[in-house]
Amino acid sequence: MRHKHMARRFAVAILLLAMTAGAAAQQRQKVIFDQDCRGPATTDLQSLLIFIQSPQVDLLGITVVSGDQWRDEEVAHTLRLLEIIGRTDIPVVPGAVFPLINNKEEIERWEKLYGRVSYKGAWNDRPVGNYEGAWNHLYHGPFEVPTLPEGNPTTKPAAEDAAHFMVRMARKYPHEITIYAGGPLTDLAQAVSLDPGFPALTKGLVVMGGSLNPAPGDPEFASDPRREFNFWFDPEATHITLRAPWPSVVVTPVDISIKTRLKKAMIEQIAQAGTPVAKYLGKWADEEYMWDELAALAWLDPSIITKQYPVYMDIDISHGAGYGNTLSWPEKEHPGLGERLVTVQHDLNAEKFYSEFIELMKRPTPAAARK
Repeated sequence: MRHKHMARRFAVAILLLAMTAGAAAQQRQKVIFDQDCRGPATTDLQSLLIFIQSPQVDLLGITVVSGDQWRDEEVAHTLRLLEIIGRTDIPVVPGAVFPLINNKEEIERWEKLYGRVSYKGAWNDRPVGNYEGAWNHLYHGPFEVPTLPEGNPTTKPAAEDAAHFMVRMARKYPHEITIYAGGPLTDLAQAVSLDPGFPALTKGLVVMGGSLNPAPGDPEFASDPRREFNFWFDPEATHITLRAPWPSVVVTPVDISIKTRLKKAMIEQIAQAGTPVAKYLGKWADEEYMWDELAALAWLDPSIITKQYPVYMDIDISHGAGYGNTLSWPEKEHPGLGERLVTVQHDLNAEKFYSEFIELMKRPTPAAARK
């Protein structure tokens, strides 16, 4: 009789564990991570690790767009990272190689008229300023993938393209998916053009981009405080994306990003954990602003943000001196030409942000969920 009671209690315990696991799985928030995945490490892939490391997230896929580097090289860095940390189950979906209209020749013409642009991402033909590290090599063609410092991947990306993947996922999980965009917005603009109903089927959009009133002493914004790389690289895509009917849009601009900094001491603290993620960051992470990590972690924990405000936002697509500059208006002052209200983050609890980032990076990487 005692064995029967023990067996029954054991069965009940197993059932409760299964129910708890099922409930936890249902509570995980679905995310599509759209990024110009410069690597190894850097703010781009470190923001990806936030979503992978968090037990709150069901990461449906990583869509990769050209920006800081060319798409194919970024895809290779992403695949290699997933191999290193044991998460090759996550789809890596190639997106746009080129902006909708903007191109290297256009920017060279612009520079002759209006002055030099210091940071041009994939278009830069030489190292720039303080941008140091293994990823900062000379210009190469868009379809060349150099030998990666961290090793080239053996796994392959998905056969589907980013725009179709986004639309398909949104229709499979209507009103459940948050889109995180940490790079140029070309993939999103293509998805909106492919299916205008796509944005309304999501849960909302989180964007790292835009520049309203950053610290003027920062070298990246000294010549033009409203020019921010993610919006500037493909202004037409930014214009399309910002005007789309998202249920909500939260923007992490450079104004708040440059209040953060990944320091050597933080990298060393993470590295001591000895996990694959910690070792990867210990070897490849660099001191730099935590642009994309802030956008990612503030979405997971909104209490990190201590001040935010609503604003109507768009971008200059005139191809004149202000091409690619962020435009913004307070309520009742915008021109009413399709601009949408977004929430702009302005200030943060930096210590809480740093603490949560370090703890996430130190923990063991969650195993792939069984499907």
